[in-house]
Amino acid sequence: MHFYVDESGHTGLNLFDAEQPLLYYGCLSSHLSLDHEAVDRLEHMRAKVGASRLHANQLGNGGLAVIAQDLADLQRSFGLRFSVYRVAKPDHAIICFFDQVFDSAMNPAITWTGYWTPLRYLLLIKLAGLFNEDLAKLAWQSRVEVNAPRAQEMLMRVCDGLIARVPRLPDERSRTLIGDSLNWARNHPAEISFNVDDRKSALQVAPNIVGFQLVMMGIASQIREAGALASRIVVDRQSQFNKAQRTLADFYAAAGAQSIEMKAPPGMPAMNFGGMPTVPIEFSGGTMSAGLEVTDVYLWILKRLMEGDDVAAQLGPLVRELLPRVVTDEVSLNGIATRWSRWMRELPELAEMSEEQRQRGREILQLDENRRLRRLADDPSLANAALSSVKTGNAKGTPGTPDTP
Repeated sequence: MHFYVDESGHTGLNLFDAEQPLLYYGCLSSHLSLDHEAVDRLEHMRAKVGASRLHANQLGNGGLAVIAQDLADLQRSFGLRFSVYRVAKPDHAIICFFDQVFDSAMNPAITWTGYWTPLRYLLLIKLAGLFNEDLAKLAWQSRVEVNAPRAQEMLMRVCDGLIARVPRLPDERSRTLIGDSLNWARNHPAEISFNVDDRKSALQVAPNIVGFQLVMMGIASQIREAGALASRIVVDRQSQFNKAQRTLADFYAAAGAQSIEMKAPPGMPAMNFGGMPTVPIEFSGGTMSAGLEVTDVYLWILKRLMEGDDVAAQLGPLVRELLPRVVTDEVSLNGIATRWSRWMRELPELAEMSEEQRQRGREILQLDENRRLRRLADDPSLANAALSSVKTGNAKGTPGTPDTP
């Protein structure tokens, strides 16, 4: 299989460009090489629109309407599939903050269940509601700041701003867990290891690399589904992130060669590296790859459809044949809330569980909470905060048994 990868909405480490709040990756797949088998077709389409290259932003709806039938014929002849992955860049700043600050391996104020089970997503959404744009910007600035003292000072300011807003949370358990965790991070910023070490590390946490992870996972899924191998993976050349993309692809290739499947805690998604392509990725300019040209066009069309913008009526046949073969995924707070709210709704009600199951659940939560309280009791800066969680009871009013957030 041949894969062609392009992106749109690239702003690098600037996550707060109001003109481009979303980063898009498009991945076109074909069992035949478009760079060899589709060259004549692309030359014909270029000639019809009088362009040296098919660039959808330049052609717009009017130009694409002229070659709409040619694109539909190409789609039909090659059986093309397309995947769209996007990252909500401002949300990425908040998700990064949660992932690092609320990691129970570093922050003893958060329970293990609050970070390593689906409860993390409830806490993340509640924490996100405390952020405003200024706090999100400061959190991201701290994340990519290579000077540790400056980064820690900024992190403390973010925590101060969020702590002041914790009383807005609607339930006591969330106020306890989120408030204690923020207080601990505020008092121990060096132990959170929040900021990156250097510019190269900063690129590794950029939304471009997060989106590229989705691309690589999507390619592996297609390979497993088709029972085929990747012959080529061609990625649009752009200087800032290609090295980081290669590093990630090489890591995945090594894991894929061993068909590693990483187990996950109960309820959490596992990571399966089986089928991960081992062929080295290639970087190419759009003018050198017919596959990237088509990817650019498809991504432009799908991006407009996803954002509710008009698409030329002449592109209808292409869209109708393409959409059933389109895969989408995204990293965003809205996507997380939608996906995990559905999962939470499907959990059995307490009344549907046996008394033995309910009791076992209470015991597990209490063990987790006791560990948390013991750790906090040794920290004078959080003595009062830790005591507050003892007051939280379960639905039956059992002292010291934590509610779920």
